[in-house]
This record gives sequence, C-alpha cells and structure tokens, in this order.
Amino acid sequence: MLLVCACAVVSGARSIDELAEWGVHASSGLLAALGIRGHPLRWRRCPSAATIGRALGAVDGDALDRAVGAYLADRHRRAVESAGTSESRRVIAVDGKALRGSARGDTARRHLLSAVTHGRVATLAQVEVGAKTNETRHFKPLLAPLDLAGVTVTFDALHSVKANISWLVETKKAHYIAVIKTNQPIAHSQLAALPWRDIAVQHTRSETGHGRRESRSIKTCAIADELGGIAFPYARLAIRVHRRRKETGRRESRESVYAVTSLDAHQAGPADLAAAIRGHWGVENSSHHIRDVTFAEDASTVHTGTAPRAMAAFRNLAIGTLKILGADNIAKTTRAIRNKPEQALRILGITNNPDTQGT
Repeated sequence: MLLVCACAVVSGARSIDELAEWGVHASSGLLAALGIRGHPLRWRRCPSAATIGRALGAVDGDALDRAVGAYLADRHRRAVESAGTSESRRVIAVDGKALRGSARGDTARRHLLSAVTHGRVATLAQVEVGAKTNETRHFKPLLAPLDLAGVTVTFDALHSVKANISWLVETKKAHYIAVIKTNQPIAHSQLAALPWRDIAVQHTRSETGHGRRESRSIKTCAIADELGGIAFPYARLAIRVHRRRKETGRRESRESVYAVTSLDAHQAGPADLAAAIRGHWGVENSSHHIRDVTFAEDASTVHTGTAPRAMAAFRNLAIGTLKILGADNIAKTTRAIRNKPEQALRILGITNNPDTQGT
C-alpha cells in the first residue's frame, strides 16, 4: 500500500483521493509488481481512499521518514558518483516547514524539520517537532543518523544553540554556516560592529529575471579568538552578504545579512560561502515551494494521525527522486507521467515482478 502511495505521488497525486485514483488506473500487472494481493478469481483491486487514509494515519512516521531518507541518500550518492564529478564539499540545509492545513480545532498545525541537500535536492532526514519553537530540541535527533564527516551544515539563527554547534563539530566532525539575525542580538551586534568598510568586496553575483534585478556581494573577516571572537563556538570566519534588489516600478532595496562559519579561509573561498548561503535560501524554492504549489501541501486538509507527515514524506520522495534524475520542472514532469502509471516503477527503480498469484 505504501508503494502504491509512493508511485502515485511521483505521478503527481496530491491528495488521498488521488492516491486511490492512481491505483484505479493501474493495470493488474502493475498492481502485482507493487505487491497487491490477488483475489482467488485472479483480479486485483487497489485499496480505497478510506483504506489508504486509515493506513497513513496509523503508519510509523519515524520509520517511514527513515526509509525515505535512506533511499534518497543512496540514490543521491550514486548519482554524484556516476556523474564523474566529485563534489568538493557536501552541503546540507536544516530547515523547518509548517503543514498549514493540518490544524483542526484546538490542535495546532504540524511542523516538520528536515535536512535537505544543496544542489541535487534530496531530503535525507525529517522529524516532526510539533511547533517551530521546538526545532532546536530536535536538531541533534534529526542529524544524528547521518554521516556528516566533512559536510557543511547550513541553518539560521533559530538553531544557533552553542550546545548543538559544539556537538555538530566535535561529535559529527562537520562544519557549519549559521545565518545570524536580530533574534541573536549579541552575536548580531558583534558581527555588525566589525570593520566591514575597511574590507574589500571579495565576490559579487548579479541575476535578472521575474521582473527584478538582484545583486549580491560578500565580504569575509577572520575572527581572532584572542580578541574575544564572536559568541559562537568554533567560529573562524565572519561573513557579510549585501543584497540589492530592484523590482520593476519600485525603488531599489538594500539589505545586509550576517553569518559565521567554522570553515577557515583555505577551506572555502568567498564564492563557495556565497553559494552555500544562497543554497540555504534556495531550499525554500527547490523543495518547500514545490510541495506547496505542485503538490498543494498548504491546501491539504489531511490531519488524522500521522497522515500529514506521511504525505509530506512521499512528497519528499517524489521531489528528491525526480530532482536526482535531472528534472528541472517537477510539475511538468509529473504531468508527463500522470497517465502512464507504469513509468513510476522505473523512476523509483522497482524491478520486482512477482507471479500473477500475487504476494
């Protein structure tokens, strides 16, 4: 039944009703390959929407997320290896997302915390945290199962807890880039007070599109521990990204964003740091936006049991699998395979072909 859901979401299904509809259009041979048991008269029928809803509401959300994360991690690794171009440094973003439609009555909306790769987008881990303010408590459980040796982890100020950062560097042997906002007043004021005017711009990039022109410049500054440093453990470089944005018919806006990293200057240049920070912000478009727009996650009213989290896991599976295969437009890709259910098997790498008696 979970394989039916996985194939249906890869084909663009957005709701439990659409999961069942995908099964209705699937052939008997396809259902057999997915393990749907055959009737004594040898016909097969996909579970109804009510049955799928009950199953998703009762499934172990932690186990499902672990399975999806492990599957995507393996495919992501093999895709990088087969491309023949080794990534100089793996970067993973830790970011949260609310399931807006999951709130009912006095029950607050569900909130998920995920670890998502930059570049080839794949959600390697996901946990339910209850509310955004609980994210910091789940930082370690989210990343603990992952091999992070040599990996750079990006996150915002909400996760800039000294104990979490020390654990990340000391135990997981990882590096970090933490974006600092005004909700970290001490660190933010320390970074803003650095002599940025005396430091030359080290990297710039400009982009034009969607009715706006945007340019970003980056400066870095080494942090001297003997002079007090910054209020962050293992911080080696301070970073300032200055953004200018001009939308058609509007005045230009300017903003400076500060960050710190455990990477030394010889480990990552200004262009690398700028790409990592940009990649962290890009998770919103490369994953969350697709879940909300293409798969209508914000509009979903699924709220029973673990069903909201399970649907999010299947959306992660679909987005990650298609992105790893090179799909640029997920909406266009799912439309192309919607009326060809058998293609979902090949996309997910399912080669099992049981006999006509079923399993």
